[in-house]
Amino acid sequence: MIPILLTVSAYSANPFVDAMDDKPVSAKFRGTEWGDNIDEGEIALTARAITTRIAKMSWGAIFKIEFTDLKSRAPEPRKISPDYFIVTDNQIALLNEENNEAAVKKVSGIDQPPAFKPGDIYGISSGSFSHEDGLWKTTIGLKGDLCTYQSDHPSGHFKKVVWKKGIGLIEYSMGSGAMADGFRLKRTAGRQAL
Repeated sequence: MIPILLTVSAYSANPFVDAMDDKPVSAKFRGTEWGDNIDEGEIALTARAITTRIAKMSWGAIFKIEFTDLKSRAPEPRKISPDYFIVTDNQIALLNEENNEAAVKKVSGIDQPPAFKPGDIYGISSGSFSHEDGLWKTTIGLKGDLCTYQSDHPSGHFKKVVWKKGIGLIEYSMGSGAMADGFRLKRTAGRQAL
């Protein structure tokens, strides 16, 4: 008998963020925004989230998530910077560099995942996670098919990101203390290829 060697990618896919190919996928989000320049308190906000796998490695992938078509009655249009996430089988970590485009090229060229700083971990596929950085307290928990990242500061600053198995990002919210500025967006429709 001759042994047969099968080559299999070490990256089997993260249950919360994955893609069949590099085609951008779009989803509608709806929620509210508030801020010092909005007199009515909270007002309606809609957006489209576009998730694109921009690199694939044997150990994982890098995804870019950007919000476009933001619409509300706010006097100044809201802007949300794109986020880049390094995704392995069991973690989702924010790529948090000054030049993320250059960092994508660097990270995608290495043969194993980089060591993630605790403050950059935004998702896990098993267990639980907590981290404190000064007054910031971050927890990541799993419940059913959801993974919830919650980071809070006593001043009222917060960030919340919710991932759903087989779907991806379903909630993205952040705000500054004392309702000075912020928004909450939740996914309303399924995936659509662009």
